[in-house]
Amino acid sequence: MGFQDTPEEWQVTATVTPFTGSKTSVRTDNVVMPDGSVHSRDYQVHPGSVAVLALDSEGRVLVLRQYRHPVRHKLWEIPAGLLDVPGENPLHAAQRELYEEAHVKAGDWRVLTDVYTTPGGCDEAVRIFLAQDLSEAEGARFEVSEEEADMEQARVPLQELVRGVLAGDLHNNCLVVGVLSLTAVLAGDGVDSLRPAEAPWPARPFEA
Repeated sequence: MGFQDTPEEWQVTATVTPFTGSKTSVRTDNVVMPDGSVHSRDYQVHPGSVAVLALDSEGRVLVLRQYRHPVRHKLWEIPAGLLDVPGENPLHAAQRELYEEAHVKAGDWRVLTDVYTTPGGCDEAVRIFLAQDLSEAEGARFEVSEEEADMEQARVPLQELVRGVLAGDLHNNCLVVGVLSLTAVLAGDGVDSLRPAEAPWPARPFEA
């Protein structure tokens, strides 16, 4: 099987949901430990997300700058969004986010990597896609609002983003994981070694 994460589920003796929000909730489970003791674990229940590392023909990555209130920062990020519908096809969701946030479409899609963003306190799973063969999307631009209303867009050389990550200047999880993963791919077996865009995703099962 190789060196890999494996599914496992410890016994839960009781569970409550003290908070339910519009997109996420907070759950408390009483979990039986290996020694037989029972301890409570609080965590955020999340529908899952997709993110898109869009790479153009000049080796530049499409990035967006957006205000994130919990950390009181404007962060440079890659296009991303929630899986709003249970069982939603993640590729379709990623294509939608790239269109809505950047008004861009891509002709080539692959799975770059799958991650749990904060597994100690949240069950969020994110699939990060690599999108290439970029072009302007047809039709009217999607009407943005709230934090996205003043969102900035740029295209930045991949290695410039890598330097920013390693210097501690860029902090968004999906951007960090995405640019470092792509750098490893390009230095290793190449883009053709990546999984296809419709590859199974056990963390968030979907129908093709």
